[in-house]
Amino acid sequence: MQSSASNAPDLKGRKILIVDDDRLNLRILTGILRPDGYTLAEADSGERALEVYAQFRPDLVLLDVMLPGLNGFETCRELHKTYGAEAAPVVFITAKSESDDVVEGLSAGGIDYLPKPFRPKEVVARIRTHMYTRLLVEQQRQLVDQLNKADAAKNRFLGMAAHDLRNPLASIRALSEFLQDGTVGPISAEQLDLIKTIHTASQQMLDLVNELLDVATIESGEMKMVLEPHNLANLIDKSVYLANIEAEKKKTRIVFTAARPAIIVKIDAAKMKQVIDNLLSNAVKYSPPGSQITAHLTADDNGCSFGVCDQGPGIPDNERDKLFKDFGRLSAKPTGGEKSVGLGLAICQKIVQAHGGTIAAINLPAPARGCEFRVILSAT
Repeated sequence: MQSSASNAPDLKGRKILIVDDDRLNLRILTGILRPDGYTLAEADSGERALEVYAQFRPDLVLLDVMLPGLNGFETCRELHKTYGAEAAPVVFITAKSESDDVVEGLSAGGIDYLPKPFRPKEVVARIRTHMYTRLLVEQQRQLVDQLNKADAAKNRFLGMAAHDLRNPLASIRALSEFLQDGTVGPISAEQLDLIKTIHTASQQMLDLVNELLDVATIESGEMKMVLEPHNLANLIDKSVYLANIEAEKKKTRIVFTAARPAIIVKIDAAKMKQVIDNLLSNAVKYSPPGSQITAHLTADDNGCSFGVCDQGPGIPDNERDKLFKDFGRLSAKPTGGEKSVGLGLAICQKIVQAHGGTIAAINLPAPARGCEFRVILSAT
């Protein structure tokens, strides 16, 4: 069987800076660590340690507490102040084992301490452990960087593909509307059915492409917000009016109430309308035909709250984690066969968060049936 040591990462060449004003301690530590193949550097004061660190850029620092001039704790704090999260881990060397000294060392930014006199096996084991940890952190950072680059490339590709698809799809939809209207001449009932199918399919594809483009724009950090004072009650009222036209196909009715006619908030009106339209559309989509959906808007000195209450099945507790995720589709199905790809709520959440607000889903208590999606915007 292969030993665990043979599977361990190779630490040869990893850099250690040893800081101690006692030449004997430096020789002892050098003798203990050199057989493992580390590259070593030395400093005999805190000030000198800072100079050597800048040139040597170690993976680990062994730092004596008692130093002339700048002591070990102060040196450690200076390293963290200068290099921040990139600073190498610091292991303190101390002849003291009192808890106060250990606590001060950890609070200064150290991760461990080595007691004097040194026990070679303990020193080797501790240093290897911290070096392995350092190596894993570096690998994790590299992986995160690679994932970020891949994600950025994905967003660029997604945005380009969605943008290139949107125009031809819009053209197909528009041409099918011309044919339905009889603009190019009479058509038979059978042809009309085919044209309506083309129109519906092209509209669904266009909706999907627009959602993909929204996701790519948001995740790339390129979503631009134009915040201006708007009457939110008026904005919702207009959306409800248009949503009721579509809801009528399912004999469903949306009723809207506002605390007062004018509730002025600072929002990006186009993007907030996208949120409102999506919540109303979902309420119609998941409520049974003949339902009554209620929308309400309240406001106080702290901000405003907009909610849409449907009569659907509600949100299962074990599926809540999918609710606002990209392509997060739940077990509930639209009651009229409508299509859903699971992007709408994810986009809504990102838009609401960009406004400094929150969005949540609340299952309505008995005897009511359904779910309320509530958007809360803070006063600015």
